[in-house]
Amino acid sequence: MKSTATESIVKLRTVYAGRVITLNVETVRLPNGHVTDLEIMHHPGGAAVVAIDGELRVCLLRQFRHAVGGWIWELPAGKLEPAEPALETARRELIEEAGVAGGDWVSLGDYVSSPGVFTETVKLYMARGLRAVNIAHEAAELIEIHWVPFGEACHRALSGDINDGKTALGLLRAQALLAAQG
Repeated sequence: MKSTATESIVKLRTVYAGRVITLNVETVRLPNGHVTDLEIMHHPGGAAVVAIDGELRVCLLRQFRHAVGGWIWELPAGKLEPAEPALETARRELIEEAGVAGGDWVSLGDYVSSPGVFTETVKLYMARGLRAVNIAHEAAELIEIHWVPFGEACHRALSGDINDGKTALGLLRAQALLAAQG
């Protein structure tokens, strides 16, 4: 029988529990039997959207992120709320951050941001069949909405101009899906 991550925890000490994250020091037994202390940051996860309009432009947000020291290019995305399915998070965030609703949705799989220390998994989606709706930015969000030709956005992900992992992977997975669909 395969052991799960929780079965391998020998001891757990919560260092910090905040609004979004919890930081634990977890003494774990690894599959090879070695016991070690790991600092693990628990996060509820999130969802991100590659929103492509009828002109094959993708919605990219230029957003101020204090943690990285300035402005960064990202897909519309956000944190899962308790008991909220990931697709509903994606739908909500697209409306709140970009002012559009998607009609056609497809999963692009999962993205794990930093699996050595961070439990966050981001569910990636592609939305098409977009229509304008009322935007609802939060007061603490500094966001510019840009509609960029899809090919240009993918090139920017490959060149490193877009360096947010969920955004680059979402764009490239959407590009592969669209190419496979012909």
